[in-house]
Amino acid sequence: MLEVSGISSGYGGDAVLHGVSLSVGAGQIVTLIGANGAGKSTLAKSVSGLLGLMGGEIRFQGQRIDRLTTAERLRLGIAHVPEGRQVFAGMTVAENLALGAGQGPSQLDFVCELFPVLRQRMGALAGNFSGGQQQMLAIARGLMSSPKLIILDEPSLGLSPLLVSEIFALIAALRARGLAVLLAEQNARAALAIADQGHVIENGRVTLAGPAAELLHSPEIAARYLGVGEATATSDTQTRHMAAQLRRFAWGEA
Repeated sequence: MLEVSGISSGYGGDAVLHGVSLSVGAGQIVTLIGANGAGKSTLAKSVSGLLGLMGGEIRFQGQRIDRLTTAERLRLGIAHVPEGRQVFAGMTVAENLALGAGQGPSQLDFVCELFPVLRQRMGALAGNFSGGQQQMLAIARGLMSSPKLIILDEPSLGLSPLLVSEIFALIAALRARGLAVLLAEQNARAALAIADQGHVIENGRVTLAGPAAELLHSPEIAARYLGVGEATATSDTQTRHMAAQLRRFAWGEA
């Protein structure tokens, strides 16, 4: 579905990414892990069109898109949920969701099925929500455009462990519904536990890539990104925990 081939991009003429390649298939979660400043957000912005390329190309469903605007990419089915939530605090939940839908068909029933509390609080100001609820609203807003690929940039940032589990359970549920997900995340353990493929980004380059389950159990990844000398948690354990969270996903009580 998404093919990123040898791209370079950055800011003010200075490259941050250097020859990065990856692919995301339909119904796949592909995660980017790495330290803060490694280039994960730059890659996310490059795919959605917020940053232009200095080299390489990006294709989506066989069509070259790196010369298209962000709005044109959105119409093709690429939605971007940026780092830091960035909901419109002075607007209601309904108004935030309407902005995500644009001129397209409403996905309100779909997002309210995923986030029951939104239906209950359509008239509430987004700024009065907790951090976790704002993150849920940001994801719901991204889903309002009926994307085929959703880019999630650091969705667990600043959240409690319980809410992190709920966020990742949601992401797994999106894959089950057929969406492709490009996930940029510092929480390597949680991201790799639900992903199909993983890419380690360091200094703007992909230094390691492969099946997420293999990376999760890699001693090298464990030492550098999981904070231990060896991988101590299994993806099965993580998946069971997230499935349990998903079954109680009425998250308004969290």
